[in-house]
Amino acid sequence: QVQLAESGGGSVQAGGSLSLSCALSGRDFTPHATGWFRQAQGKEREFVAAITRVGDLVLYADSVKGRFTISRDNAKNTLYLQMNALKPEDTAVYLCAAGQRATMRPGTYNIWGQGTQVTVSS
Repeated sequence: QVQLAESGGGSVQAGGSLSLSCALSGRDFTPHATGWFRQAQGKEREFVAAITRVGDLVLYADSVKGRFTISRDNAKNTLYLQMNALKPEDTAVYLCAAGQRATMRPGTYNIWGQGTQVTVSS
């Protein structure tokens, strides 16, 4: 069974940093493009960042550009999201996803993790 499992969420004050990880099990990570999305309470799922299979192209939402960095280690079947200069509006459940292409659209990803909560206080 293919699974994605996020870790690293938590609570931090504004201006702080958190690092999220997402481990893929049950399948080789390499063929999949991967991405991070987030969903705040009462809001729709929102694109955060995506990276291609070999990491030659990355995409970021304008709201996180310059503060967040996506990366992956195919040897470890793991995706990462380094989040710096966090703001209260970054508070959400963060989900990782895997699919055929690195895009901003949730519908292009067919494997999803359960999510990890990130809370940023002012």
